[in-house]
Amino acid sequence: MTIIRQQSLFGIQELYEMEPTQRYESIIFAVDLDSIYLEINKQLRLGAPVELNYAAMIISMFVRIVERIPTIKDLIKRLNDDFVFKLNCGFLVSDNTPSEAAYSRVLTRLSDSKILEKEQEKVVLQAIAEGFITDDTVAIDATHFEARGQAPPKEEKPKSEPKKRGRKSKDEREQWLIEQAEKEANLPIFEKKIEAQLDVPLAELRAEVPRDPKWGVKKNSEGKNVFWYGYKGHLAVGTSSQYILQSLFSSGSLNDGKAAIPLLKGVDELPLPFLRYEVMDAGYDYEPFYEQVLCVK
Repeated sequence: MTIIRQQSLFGIQELYEMEPTQRYESIIFAVDLDSIYLEINKQLRLGAPVELNYAAMIISMFVRIVERIPTIKDLIKRLNDDFVFKLNCGFLVSDNTPSEAAYSRVLTRLSDSKILEKEQEKVVLQAIAEGFITDDTVAIDATHFEARGQAPPKEEKPKSEPKKRGRKSKDEREQWLIEQAEKEANLPIFEKKIEAQLDVPLAELRAEVPRDPKWGVKKNSEGKNVFWYGYKGHLAVGTSSQYILQSLFSSGSLNDGKAAIPLLKGVDELPLPFLRYEVMDAGYDYEPFYEQVLCVK
């Protein structure tokens, strides 16, 4: 029986009352750890120390999220200080605790291989096949993540030259339009207008998403601007099942609306026969989204 069946077996309170080992196994059971381990092991054959227990390292990174351990440094401290916790993560008595550098190498390989995205897709498809995802509505929104470490000062935009007063002549306007068209054509896809994404394949859109930490700004419930340095997570979630059907990770500066087309395209590729509605807030009120939704229908 898979993790997907947990909803009918026990509630969240029962999950927290379990012994740590039971809790970890129940949550991680749905993930194909073998395929993740093989992917990492395949990439780490050259250069990295062979004595590290990579399978336990992968499990410990999942457990870090379950236990809300904020950083890899804190995870290593917990592994060193709590012998039972270390065993629960799958390490042997004889295993040395991996260093931050070792965890960094594994995380880099995980990111480069896209294996976690593939595993998440497999879990969603399995849940759909077993009838646990029958949503008729998908909600799309974004949240932010602060980058760790010292944030650089915000860059001030240089003052633009004052525009010439008066109307442009016909020749000047035509030349200006040509220059603007050339400038737009050379921009990365996520810096172009949103409608430019409509004809771009999903795989290309995902590959082009900016992921470097950047300053972001959002209005809070009081209408005031809130600034942070880091990233954004863009999610498409089934409103009934609460499954994350599609996700996108981006720089904090990316406009929420510019991540909606890839999410909608991704939802369209899932076998969701009951899906009828996509729900978004006013920040997504752009004409291209309606075109994409009608295309999905």
